[in-house]
Amino acid sequence: MKLGFVVKRYPRYSETFIVREIIAHEEAGVPVEIFALRPPNDHHFQDIIARVKANVNYLYMPPLPPQSEPVPVDALVPSVFWETMQRMSETFPDFWHLLERAKGEEARNVYQASLLSFKVKQLRITHLHAPFSNQPATVCRLASLFTGVPFSFTARAKDIYHETVDHEDIRRKLEEASAVVTITQYNLRHLQNTYGEAAAKVEHIYNGLELDRLTYQEPVYRQNLIVAVGRLVPKKGFEHLINACSILRDAGKQFTCVIIGAGPLQNTLQEQINRLHLGDIVRLAGPLPHVEVATIVQSAAAFTLPCIVADDGDRDGLPNVIFEAMALGTPVVSTDVTGIPEILKDNETGLMVRQRDASALASALDQLLYDVDLRVKLCRNARRLIDHDFDADRNAARRRLLFSGHRENRSVAELEDALR
Repeated sequence: MKLGFVVKRYPRYSETFIVREIIAHEEAGVPVEIFALRPPNDHHFQDIIARVKANVNYLYMPPLPPQSEPVPVDALVPSVFWETMQRMSETFPDFWHLLERAKGEEARNVYQASLLSFKVKQLRITHLHAPFSNQPATVCRLASLFTGVPFSFTARAKDIYHETVDHEDIRRKLEEASAVVTITQYNLRHLQNTYGEAAAKVEHIYNGLELDRLTYQEPVYRQNLIVAVGRLVPKKGFEHLINACSILRDAGKQFTCVIIGAGPLQNTLQEQINRLHLGDIVRLAGPLPHVEVATIVQSAAAFTLPCIVADDGDRDGLPNVIFEAMALGTPVVSTDVTGIPEILKDNETGLMVRQRDASALASALDQLLYDVDLRVKLCRNARRLIDHDFDADRNAARRRLLFSGHRENRSVAELEDALR
């Protein structure tokens, strides 16, 4: 097996879950090539990226001819496009006939799928995978069509719940993919209910963690610190966390709160902090390296991510930072959104509150700030669950089995033996 991972941009600060999966495949001896449809546009990157061995192939310049000036795909001119199509027909004899099935697709996607097809042939890629079901999966589908190499994709929350989702496009990808992964049971039920038989091949596999790198520490001696980590976007619910901090402050509680991450709501959230006179209590820390984030999370009495379903339907599936905090031994407060209740069982592995309920959030955080026994009980239970369901190597192995055409009707160990 030689895997081609097709992503929109690489690297990206917030997509460490993709990097962890690539590393897990590589450590199992599977060669990987990364294909990016756009250049990176982040200013900060996580240290984990340095451990990836795979080459990164950017698909936004034409392969014609070597001495020509690079042409960004946004400025794609008809002559370059058609010259690439002509080369495709010379490389893949049935190309013009297959192109009929690309009817309705954007020229950009057909062009980048063609560039990917050349690379698939040159590098002898045996399976294409898109970690999202939007444009990367579209390019995978077309390249699979042109080359005959099978493709798969992962259906994540924004790809399937947002108001802009093209349901017929998702249905077509579900039907044509050789395998489909989704990261929560909630997502699986949604896909089955929405797409019926077309979703028959979808399998639920959680994202994974490198558990040997996440040392558990019981939360006995912790600062009166509340930590939240995530992009500053509506679905994270940070405005409700800031309101909860105001309630705790007005009740005379002594604590601080740090929100780690960047995003379009930064100015709005800072204005809310200033308006509520919380500047000495709540701090927007911006993006930080993963190692530093883990250290801060493990020093805190509570971790929270008060997720909501945004007005446009956007929502989280199961944020990685929640189960990372659980693995580290920091108790979690979150909401009953999509897949979160699958691992956060109220008063068992964490505390659950209603979304958009700042008062309930404040009450739950208050418990964790001052009740050491509760913190320890929740965290012991949470780490056991994480060890069982979120091992990156084991979950990556399950994905490889699907990529190889095996459905999960036998144990993972039996199927791995069969592939050796």
